[in-house]
Amino acid sequence: MNGFYRKLGSVSVQELGYQKTPLGDLVLRRRTEALLDNREVFEVKLGEEYLMSSLFTEAERQLATLGLEPLKGELDVVIGGLGLGYTAAEALKNKNVRGLLVIDLFQAVIDWHRGGLVPNGELLTSDPRCKLRQGDFFELARTRFDVDEPERKFDAVLLDIDHSPEHFLDDSNRSLYTPEGFVSVRRQLKPNGCFAIWSNEPVSEDLNASLRSVFGSSAGHHIEFANPYSNSRAVNSVYVAQKNRVVTDL
Repeated sequence: MNGFYRKLGSVSVQELGYQKTPLGDLVLRRRTEALLDNREVFEVKLGEEYLMSSLFTEAERQLATLGLEPLKGELDVVIGGLGLGYTAAEALKNKNVRGLLVIDLFQAVIDWHRGGLVPNGELLTSDPRCKLRQGDFFELARTRFDVDEPERKFDAVLLDIDHSPEHFLDDSNRSLYTPEGFVSVRRQLKPNGCFAIWSNEPVSEDLNASLRSVFGSSAGHHIEFANPYSNSRAVNSVYVAQKNRVVTDL
């Protein structure tokens, strides 16, 4: 897709992809950032909200690093949310990962990767370990993440969809961030498996306690990175819960 250019102030913006969705207009765009020597920036917007920017990827990459760090041996991993592919690309750097299933609600996002419109597209689509699949992660959490292999369980589930466990893209996602929702994820994990969540907010000890009550252990990590717009350090967080003891289903 050639896209088209429009002006954003004095900056040229190329719209590479567009799809209407029930949650708003989904847009992939590319622009240059004058604050960073005209660095090329890719952004995904849903309605008026920014879902992802290639300027800010540290926490997304740390989601994979921290979420897989406690695990050993061959790993089977599922990721909720494809975005610009930075979490998936980081997961594939781990040589123990033998299978990676990435679930995204929007087929358009998967098509952007398959069409080479985003920086990690070729890397993800050319790696035989990686499968990109359209689906509702939150619904599949209640049933089975892999509809082709209903008995398949995972060593890690990495989630990066909502802005935070308190700020949802769709209010129906809320139910996952409860003890009952966490139990549905735990059922799809192998023994000692990890469930990791990205958040745009600082660590919430209440969420840590809720995760701990279901999985047995949970730690919140603050991830700092530079924000050129505020000339300061920004903070995201990553939670890593590990299924290290038996907890009675709720």
